[in-house]
Amino acid sequence: MSYFTIKEGIRFDVNKDLCEMPFREFHKLSQNSLKIIKRNMTNLTTSESIRLLKGNYTGHLGYIYQDKPYVLPITYYYDKDDHSLISYSADGHKIDAMRQNTAVTLLVEEVKSSNNWQSVMAHGTYEELQGTDAKFKLHQFTEGVKGLILAKEHRETEFISEFSSKLYSRGIPTVYRIKILEITGKRKET
Repeated sequence: MSYFTIKEGIRFDVNKDLCEMPFREFHKLSQNSLKIIKRNMTNLTTSESIRLLKGNYTGHLGYIYQDKPYVLPITYYYDKDDHSLISYSADGHKIDAMRQNTAVTLLVEEVKSSNNWQSVMAHGTYEELQGTDAKFKLHQFTEGVKGLILAKEHRETEFISEFSSKLYSRGIPTVYRIKILEITGKRKET
């Protein structure tokens, strides 16, 4: 038999109860179940969303290329001074795509369990950095990520290759920032 718990003390036999239940009762039951689920889901405030971005250094970058969505993991650093995300990459598919369509999104999440998590989506615009700006931001990225690794994982890193898989073998990397235009976040707790 397949059971699931609607709320403490109420079990529901999927095979028996669902088949024998009139539609009105099922609809009422499903609406009540959705209310219980929605109560556990809340919006993060802007400051909570920024705190989640600041406290992490990996996320999933979403972008569009030839009318198809792509989502890839990246290492990033949140720059509080200009409310942007800093990253870098070798030239290739991702950089080519973001040059053509600068609208991007970064998803960052902290998941403790399926019923205890929080996530933030930062929607923004891709912007390539050049010259001294690129060098300065790459240094800021490196030092920022190293600091987060020390604080979160209690280990020191000396070289960028210890936390970022991109190598310079494919040429000089493209340093970029995502200027955040909108930020939203969700939390689920039970």
